[in-house]
Parts: sequence; structure tokens; C-alpha cells
Amino acid sequence: MGHLQDCDDAIIAGDLHGNVGNFRRLLQVADLGHQPKRHLILQELIHGPFRYPLGGDSSHQLLDLFAALKCQYPNRVHALLGNHEVAQWTGQFILKGTEDILALFDDGIYQAYAPHADEIRQAYDELFAVLPVACRTANGVFMSHSLPAHLDSKPFNAAMLEQDGIPASEFGTGGNLHALLWGRDTTEDNVLAFLRMVSAELLITGHIPCERGYATPNSRQLILDAEDSPACYCLFRTDRPITFAELVAGIGNL
Repeated sequence: MGHLQDCDDAIIAGDLHGNVGNFRRLLQVADLGHQPKRHLILQELIHGPFRYPLGGDSSHQLLDLFAALKCQYPNRVHALLGNHEVAQWTGQFILKGTEDILALFDDGIYQAYAPHADEIRQAYDELFAVLPVACRTANGVFMSHSLPAHLDSKPFNAAMLEQDGIPASEFGTGGNLHALLWGRDTTEDNVLAFLRMVSAELLITGHIPCERGYATPNSRQLILDAEDSPACYCLFRTDRPITFAELVAGIGNL
């Protein structure tokens, strides 16, 4: 898990799913070159609707752009691991409609990078393996792709979020990190229970599509969605205590 250091404010976007246009607009808003203590957090970079002429998924381009930006701002740019990255990395089958999106992603890599596609694919897997599953700020904002469901009846080992070398089994069905990345329980009680487990005050997630580009399903959680239009981000202070109302006031459209 990432702990944002030397940080006055942070900007986080919802799931991007290969939308390079929204990513470019987000970079303009973030203005990292003129905001030396601003951190940028991205999530769910891959598996989108954008295709090459031969049909492959072009969302790997967003991984390339993230990697370049990470090299430019190594301590201030972060991508949270999402369920789609884990699925691609570990081979967990996902369908969108009738499409095998894991196969489409691999097709896109081969169409873009042959004869070096295997090397590129391996590099993406290595990247997925080191992405943080969550980030947190000093003022109590916790950011993860989603949160575990039914915490009143299902155990969750929150201490694992701070561990290195998490076993691969934790990403599979029944694992702690599978629960963290795939859950959709946004009830007030469940979110409050999760926040107590991770010693945080407010929660920002993605994972759930939002017609307005964001949703506030309870008094502590903000869900962001940047895949299509409207696409939303949140810019918020990290150097002082903030309220949920202030968090919501930081929502902007791309």
C-alpha cells in the first residue's frame, strides 16, 4: 500500500479503461509540472472499448503512458491495482458482453509490438505485480479500487495491505485481495466497518459505473468513473483535515 509523502493535495480519477483522451485532459488538470507537491492517482487502466483496425484492444497504450509519466514523476504518480489488471495478469477469465477481453488485450499487444510482443507482455505482468492495491493520505483518505463486501459476516485481513510479497492465492476467489478489488457492497455499515479496519476517515473507489461520472452512495465514500463521458476526478487537500463535503466539492469533469 502506498502512503503519499511530501504531499499538499492529490488528484484521483475514476476507472480509465484505455481512454487516452480522458487521460490527457486529466494531465492538464493535474498540472504536475507547476504543482510540485501534488500527487496523481490513476486506476483501472486497461480493458476498454478502443480497438485497432484488426480488432485488438489498444488500452495497453495507457500502460505505456503511465510508465512514462511514472519515470518523469516517480514519487508523485501512482496507479492502483484493479480487478481488470489482476484478471489479465493471473488469467482470470472476464467477459464483456460476448467478448473475451483478456484475449483482445493480448491481440492488441501483438498487433502493436510484434515481433517484441512477448517481451512487452511480460513487462506488463511485472508492472501489475508491483502496483499498490491502495493509497492513503496523512489526513485519513483511503483510496482503493473497491472494498470487501459483507464485512459483518466475512473476515478480511486488512493487515495484508501493508505486506510485501502477497501470495498469488490472495488474488483468487476467496482471497483477501480478490474481495478488496471485486466487492460492490457500498452500504453505510459496510463502508464504516472497512474504514475502521484500515484506520481511515473517508474512502475513494472506482469499479462501479456511474451515470454522472461519480456517486456518493453513503456518508463516507466517493465513487469515481472516468471511462466515458461524463468522466470525473477529485482534487482534494491532504495537508489538513477535510470533511466528506469538502471531498465532494473537489469533484471535477474531464
